[in-house]
Amino acid sequence: MAYIDLGVDEKSFPGITGPMAFRPETAKPLNELAEVLLRAPNSLPAAERELIAAYVSGLNECVFCCSSHTAFAVAQYAAADVTDGASIVAQARADLDTAPIPAKLKALLRIAGAVQQTGRAVTPELVDAARATGATDVELHDTVLIAAAFCMFNRYVDGLGTFAPQAPEDYTPMAHRIVEQGYGIPQVR
Repeated sequence: MAYIDLGVDEKSFPGITGPMAFRPETAKPLNELAEVLLRAPNSLPAAERELIAAYVSGLNECVFCCSSHTAFAVAQYAAADVTDGASIVAQARADLDTAPIPAKLKALLRIAGAVQQTGRAVTPELVDAARATGATDVELHDTVLIAAAFCMFNRYVDGLGTFAPQAPEDYTPMAHRIVEQGYGIPQVR
């Protein structure tokens, strides 16, 4: 049970979807931010941006956000015809050094991990290392903003004590909806 009455069945509106249904006026700008950061045309593929969200959410131990954005990253990899997306995401979350991802994404995930600790943990050395792999200013900007936004989203979800499904397959329908329709305000049925 969430700490407040969200006015919805939490199993139908798990995690962030419950508070968003509760306050659609605050959900609108949050969903717009998620849409721009995670799906809008950008120099990083959507799967990599979702992986950044999952990675930061995992560091923050936010079960709902980590599980949902892991599923979203896998679905985005599949939409891009990458068949081993689940393995890529799992390995990147477990060990950046050995993960089968591009060096640029590893460098950006290190920056995201630094942001998760504190913005001041992002150092010129981390930025230089990312630039050395080809990271652009837009990619650096978006990585920092995705990481910062997910620290907020994680605290929103966990600070209200929302319900998080435990089975990974429970996140698959949400992942398909995100790939097909994007981030929008959850509708109460």
